[in-house]
Amino acid sequence: MTTLKIKYNELTPDEFIELWKTVWDEPPSYEQTKLALEHSIFRVSVFDGEKIIAMARMIGDMGLCYYIKDVVVRPEYQKQGIGRTLINELMKFIRENGVSGTDIFMELCAMPDKIPFYEKLGFSANEAQRLRLFCRAE
Repeated sequence: MTTLKIKYNELTPDEFIELWKTVWDEPPSYEQTKLALEHSIFRVSVFDGEKIIAMARMIGDMGLCYYIKDVVVRPEYQKQGIGRTLINELMKFIRENGVSGTDIFMELCAMPDKIPFYEKLGFSANEAQRLRLFCRAE
């Protein structure tokens, strides 16, 4: 087995879409993905040789709030500590780039079956409910 390699801020739209399709339904369009990656404040990806096997990205305001998005590990690579590595890399980014001496809110939305994973990493649910509305761009 090839040694896994972590890359920072190099995730491409094609890699994102390829990985998305391993765990979710229809991926976003190439243009949406390109814009999302360009406007993310931090991206981390993991490769097995040339094969993308995991990713996570962070959006936020660099001051008060950081939001974790699109944490994906290929199913055949799950339960090997790769998801934990992704979250640790995101937290390291906040520690190194957040306002020194302040507490910074880190948030994510998880599917019910993934909640125990995040709880093991120190995340906890609050009483807020996630609301959403799709707005069609013209």
